[in-house]
Amino acid sequence: MNIGTLSYGGPDKFRISEPGGIAAERNRMLRKFIFLTVISAAVLSFDEAVAGTGGEEFADVWDTLKEWIQGTLGRVVCGSMILVGIVAGVARQSISAFAVGIGGGIGLYNTPTVIESVLSATLSDGGMQLLPAAVQSTVM
Repeated sequence: MNIGTLSYGGPDKFRISEPGGIAAERNRMLRKFIFLTVISAAVLSFDEAVAGTGGEEFADVWDTLKEWIQGTLGRVVCGSMILVGIVAGVARQSISAFAVGIGGGIGLYNTPTVIESVLSATLSDGGMQLLPAAVQSTVM
């Protein structure tokens, strides 16, 4: 087993070379290459993903939450967030608390729209108009 070499280069100058030197570096690079090749092959061999279309059991829950957030209750909560932001902004003499209150209120009100647009797996009619005619004929 080679544990390296110790050489003397003058007073108080000792050098320790790593075992293997260039061969060890090539061996490390080869291991990295093999690892990346195996990972790449594994990623490329997966079948295409298919979006789930189930979950109708929770549609009533989602509709209720959406109605609460974008209905009267949601508007009251958003208004209170903005009001608390205004009060905090006046108390701290800073506009940043006011901005956080407005941002929170607007974010809360638009949450259902954002979630539906990000997590939906279907194209809306607006998306279909952007597709070329050849693709539209195969989709429809």
